[in-house]
Amino acid sequence: MKSLMLLWKEVALEEGYQCRISTDRDYKTVLDRVQCEGQSFLTITLPQFGQDLQKCLEQEYVDSASFLGFKKRLGLPAFLRGFLSRIFSNDGVLLPNPCVDSIRAVRQLTLMFGKIELPCSPKREDMAYNRYLECEQDVRTADKEQSEDGSVRYKRISRLLFADLFSRVDFAVYSGTAVPRHGPGATADGLKANQKYLQKEWTQRLEQLFPAVEYLFPSFSSWRSAQRVDFLEPGRERPVKVITVPKTLRTPRLIAMEPTCMTYVQQALLELLVQGVENDPVLYEFLGFDDQFKNQEMARRGSLNGNLATLDLSDASDRVSNQHVRALLEKHPWLFQAVDASRSRKADVRGKVIRLAKFASMGSSLCFPFEAMVFLTVVFMGIEEGLGRRLTNKLIKSYIGSVRVYGDDIIIPIDMVQPVVRNLETFGFKVNRHKSFWNGKFRESCGKEYYGGLDVSIVKVRQMLPKRRADVREIVSSVALRNNFYCNGLWRSARHIEQVLGKFYNFPFIWPTSPSLGYYTFLPPQGDKMCRRLHRPLVKGFAVVPLVPKSPLGDEGALLKFFLKRGVEPHQRNHLVRSGRPTTVGIRRGWFQPY
Repeated sequence: MKSLMLLWKEVALEEGYQCRISTDRDYKTVLDRVQCEGQSFLTITLPQFGQDLQKCLEQEYVDSASFLGFKKRLGLPAFLRGFLSRIFSNDGVLLPNPCVDSIRAVRQLTLMFGKIELPCSPKREDMAYNRYLECEQDVRTADKEQSEDGSVRYKRISRLLFADLFSRVDFAVYSGTAVPRHGPGATADGLKANQKYLQKEWTQRLEQLFPAVEYLFPSFSSWRSAQRVDFLEPGRERPVKVITVPKTLRTPRLIAMEPTCMTYVQQALLELLVQGVENDPVLYEFLGFDDQFKNQEMARRGSLNGNLATLDLSDASDRVSNQHVRALLEKHPWLFQAVDASRSRKADVRGKVIRLAKFASMGSSLCFPFEAMVFLTVVFMGIEEGLGRRLTNKLIKSYIGSVRVYGDDIIIPIDMVQPVVRNLETFGFKVNRHKSFWNGKFRESCGKEYYGGLDVSIVKVRQMLPKRRADVREIVSSVALRNNFYCNGLWRSARHIEQVLGKFYNFPFIWPTSPSLGYYTFLPPQGDKMCRRLHRPLVKGFAVVPLVPKSPLGDEGALLKFFLKRGVEPHQRNHLVRSGRPTTVGIRRGWFQPY
């Protein structure tokens, strides 16, 4: 706790110096509140203050419902008033030309600890599980309330958008060219790393389209000699296991661990869908699966010109109904059957098994692409309603550059906000009004925030600062934190992190392209010695060494792993002995190139 307070003080002093504002009384307020409220003031209360600022920038004034829990004077909070007075007038109205540096400073000082990875209290975990179950009921209700006219329009517009893509993937499934693979995550049946190549469960639903003899074994003779597969009837299928992972101290993130056999096939379909979108010149402009830059650039343009809005959805993946996906794939029977066979129908929520109305939770390989396609379809339904005429392929192409979906981050033209929001809510989705922006000059998408075309993104603390040399994850995270401070111009704060880390290691100054773990610098890095063979400077640095767990694999499993490999690059050394996600990491000293 003390280390976080000292870090906040250093950042406040530096932000205050850059804006010519004293932050002494602000630090005293934080000190007093933390003593009374504990760590939650830094990780919950302050982030709420930052979200209220964003809402006030959106509505262009400070209302009575904003900044609750903080003493106000003349309409503005006394806390951080020096910065706020350069953004709003004394009566709470947004200034004609607010100070962008002050906006960035308030966001930095309030949102800095909002995403730190710490476990939530049991009470907040209970609330998250209850919300998951309530969301499931909301999905069922939305399915029942869906109108016939809305369903017809949804299917028609989805065919305009995805008919070609789904036809190509449908043919790939029909012709048997869909090649499965194992993902890196944990599974409901507990198989890890190389163990997944010896899986013993397969469902009868999968067997109809993906025979185990072709997908679980490297050859027919291996299948005949093994006879180790347990074919599960629908009633015996293993449910997904819903667990929590750190998100914020306010609420954890719920994900679902899928059975190995399901993720195995889901990965094959995911690869076909992603490749199909990337090769489609129109869909590639509307959908993003691994490139956030386009969303970020459109958010910047929206903040500058005011012509684009950014929308964010609450519980987005948990509100995509299975009926939404079934309607998308209605005219593509082979793909429909493949998606349905690889979808888990039940979930284990703290020992209680429920039947799922949602398509999938986070954890399914198909959750992200299908939620994006569902959202894009509903967005264009709203656009069609706003235009007052039926969409055509030519009309859809005219929205390239003004409509884009990346997961639940949605960008649309500002004049289509109301019909799009109305259609999203009609289909059971919840627009997060606190993180959606279409008024004013503030926009946010895919981790980047802009005001008036200027970047006001902040540096966030992801881990607690290290206390001893054995805190390797915290040390690595703190080096990244220092480098983020440095690259964002907070050099005093960067030096503070250097002093904290100096108790454990003396990291070298390097360029971002260096393989060493160290401190970034804009200056030419100085070498400690010259390499005798290559005659280039070297620095005494550190490398992060992941400790990969043992996972021996041989015989038919090793041969199957070879056949399923993508690309021309060889496997990592000893991949048949050690494999999987590292259980821990270490730091190794050595000589490295500084650039």
